Amino acid sequence: MHFIPEALDDYVVAHTEDEPELLQQLTRETFQKILQPRMLSGHYQGRLLSMISKIVNPKSILEIGTYTGYSALCLAEGLQEHGVLHTIDINEELVDFQRKYFDMSPYGAQIHQHLGDATEIIPELDLTYDLVFIDADKPNYVNYFHLIVERLNKGGILLSDNVLWSGKVIQQVKEDDLSTLALLEYNKLLKEDKRIETVLLPIRDGLTISRKL
Repeated sequence: MHFIPEALDDYVVAHTEDEPELLQQLTRETFQKILQPRMLSGHYQGRLLSMISKIVNPKSILEIGTYTGYSALCLAEGLQEHGVLHTIDINEELVDFQRKYFDMSPYGAQIHQHLGDATEIIPELDLTYDLVFIDADKPNYVNYFHLIVERLNKGGILLSDNVLWSGKVIQQVKEDDLSTLALLEYNKLLKEDKRIETVLLPIRDGLTISRKL
């Protein structure tokens, strides 16, 4: 999804840090073998995730929605030396694919995979986080927020992906469009919750940055 002309978007990408070779390889294999490859964060957003993580320099990261592991590897670039990243996904078929690329990176030992329903797994982890990235099933975004907001350390960052949902958030919404309805509720929640401050960035499919007060 592009919210600026494609030629200008190409210019933006061309003047952004190069995509690491390992992530280029992961992208190629995802497009060759995995359904819905457009779910990848991709070069530009991946470099943004990496930059934010490096600025935060987190000791602990939680990612909800692993897919093939691209965004986890980007976020891991900012981890402290003994930091950890916990990533949750419900798709059993992707576990080995993810692990292969995690172990090919310098961060393999720091990345912990969890398979199953994130609403059940998050309470079991009993951890707090400096950085959280939500990029999973949209109808559960509000539930994920309520599960993690008190586990987000003071000054910690919550990143929420796909919050513009291909522009559907400003269109007439059908009653059965549960994902768009959920995102409208979620975006309102992030704006109004007094525990955080929020900026919504109109890049790719929309990325919100929220900071715990």
